[in-house]
Amino acid sequence: MTERKPPGVSFESFVDKQIREAEARGDFARLPGAGKPLDGLDKPYDELWWIRKKMHQEQLPGALPPALALRKEVEDALAAAPEAPSERAVRALLEPLNEKIAEFLRRPPAGPHLGRGPVDIDEVVREWRRARQEG
Repeated sequence: MTERKPPGVSFESFVDKQIREAEARGDFARLPGAGKPLDGLDKPYDELWWIRKKMHQEQLPGALPPALALRKEVEDALAAAPEAPSERAVRALLEPLNEKIAEFLRRPPAGPHLGRGPVDIDEVVREWRRARQEG
């Protein structure tokens, strides 16, 4: 689209006109993927999808920026905590992470922010106990 919106014309009507003209020219007739479902619609939302896609496109190894790697480590540990065999194992899983988070917050490296604080270990242990009592 190289034409500029004329003054006094609403943005919506200008865009509608551009789409209508493109359809009339057949610009949308044979687009790649036409009639196929959008990729990933059946998967749960992943807020880091764009990073994973870019790394795949660039054929980069699985190395993430430090903040994202630590976020992933926290997610994995929180997912593993309910399966821990004991309260001591839950604490042993999470305490080193809180030390890493504290160090990260003291001296953040370049790149994206961590976006979280330390894990509330006592709350995770309470949830672990509750799951054990219910199950």
